[in-house]
Amino acid sequence: MVRTRRRASGFLKDFQEFALKGNVVDLAIAVIIGGAFGKIVTSFVEDVIMPLINPLVAVAGKDWRTMTIGSGIAIGKFLGSIVDFVIIAFVLFLAIQALQKFKRKEEVAAEPPPPDANLMAQERLTGALDRLTETLESRYPQV
Repeated sequence: MVRTRRRASGFLKDFQEFALKGNVVDLAIAVIIGGAFGKIVTSFVEDVIMPLINPLVAVAGKDWRTMTIGSGIAIGKFLGSIVDFVIIAFVLFLAIQALQKFKRKEEVAAEPPPPDANLMAQERLTGALDRLTETLESRYPQV
């Protein structure tokens, strides 16, 4: 009985560590926001864009979203879904572009400043003097 309780508490502890890791929580938040964003885009397409496009693509006086091919292939709904996808893909493209631009600015700011030219010259001069001293000491050991 005690062994079973330890296993259960160990399992729950492992599950809690897994569930509360940053990646899992971030993924859950992304899915929820993505679903909400999808609804917003669908509403935007159906309620704003399509009423403007409907007069241009109306088929025989019917709403193009109700257009079907044959016995029930809803081509109008499919075309609406394609428009939704294109809008979502475009917004994601813009968001990724903005993030990449922000990252580039961070990388530029994070670069170390170039070394001071005077300091580099002093280091080279000190190195040359050290080598010269070693050479003279090896040739003239009694000095």
